[in-house]
Amino acid sequence: MEKDVHIRSAVLIVEDEPLIRMEAVDMIEEAGFRTFDVGSADSAISTMEQNEDIGILFTDIEMPGTMDGLELAAYFQKRWPKVAIIIASGAVEVKTLNLPEKVCFFPKPYPTDRITKALKSISNNRK
Repeated sequence: MEKDVHIRSAVLIVEDEPLIRMEAVDMIEEAGFRTFDVGSADSAISTMEQNEDIGILFTDIEMPGTMDGLELAAYFQKRWPKVAIIIASGAVEVKTLNLPEKVCFFPKPYPTDRITKALKSISNNRK
């Protein structure tokens, strides 16, 4: 009997706080996705350049380095337009953001069920 095997796109997690990043990795791996995790936008770009199977960017907004999560999302949309983007923040409300087009936003603490549903929906729409 053949199993229904669905290979999901890998998720690149960008979060500068190590404990929050570990929480995000656990949540996303439990949803059935492979993950890459980094602590800055610069590391995210480098990781993306080396891994063609990343299909979803999951990023925090406030990060140290050359760009924040919103700038990173805009950069990804220009350079890798097929990559889906999810932004999470505990410090910013979605109403005050100028989100790039087609970007999902979730507040922290992570609403695990809603994020898992969004990840699976994104993945299923890419079949």
